Amino acid sequence: MIKRIAQTAGFTGLLAALLLTLLQSLWVSPLILQAETYEQSEPATVQIHEHAAGATAAHSHDAEAWEPENGWQRLLSTTGGNLVVAVGFALMLAGLYTLRAPTRTSQGLLWGLAGYATFVLAPTLGLPPELPGTAAADLTQRQIWWMGTAASTAVGIALIVFSRHWLMKVLGVAILAVPHVIGAPQPQVHSMLAPEALETQFKIASQLTNVAFWLALGLISAWLFRRKNPDQYPA
Repeated sequence: MIKRIAQTAGFTGLLAALLLTLLQSLWVSPLILQAETYEQSEPATVQIHEHAAGATAAHSHDAEAWEPENGWQRLLSTTGGNLVVAVGFALMLAGLYTLRAPTRTSQGLLWGLAGYATFVLAPTLGLPPELPGTAAADLTQRQIWWMGTAASTAVGIALIVFSRHWLMKVLGVAILAVPHVIGAPQPQVHSMLAPEALETQFKIASQLTNVAFWLALGLISAWLFRRKNPDQYPA
């Protein structure tokens, strides 16, 4: 079973990561590069900070921090990151299949949609994807809210889909709503350097790219998982 999970996750993660990288290269990355031109053209006076005595080097790491250059370095970095994430999510799906295996390959699409709702749609309702140069709240607070939202969404969906008693389904809906009632952390002042139209394009591109990624992840993982033992999971 461990070998089956590992093989399913490995092949699924590789194919889904390649698809995600392709879509990002064609659609998402050009928008990010365009937004970076607005960030780089911002007057230097905006970047000036006041420091207390002895703290003049507090931000020196920003100028020295390495980041991949446009071209093959950025593409390779993006592909590597996507591969790690895709394999991780594929391992999660394959592990869940051992508890409730898909009876048809098409059911993988439903698992993919559930993953998209859990890790993309629900968190972005409070923390939408942002272009470079967009003001944001404290990183730690955003990470905590994101993890709490993803966890509550996963539990809520599980209760709604798998529970037979209506009270548990109602509880699932309530759990889904909790992080959004609390609200995501927001910056004191909302501002962005890129035009609003570019921001809108980026949000749409990010959502559709992630939908395609998760549908592919669910469909491929379900097909591979069932293919390992077709007698146990007939078509």
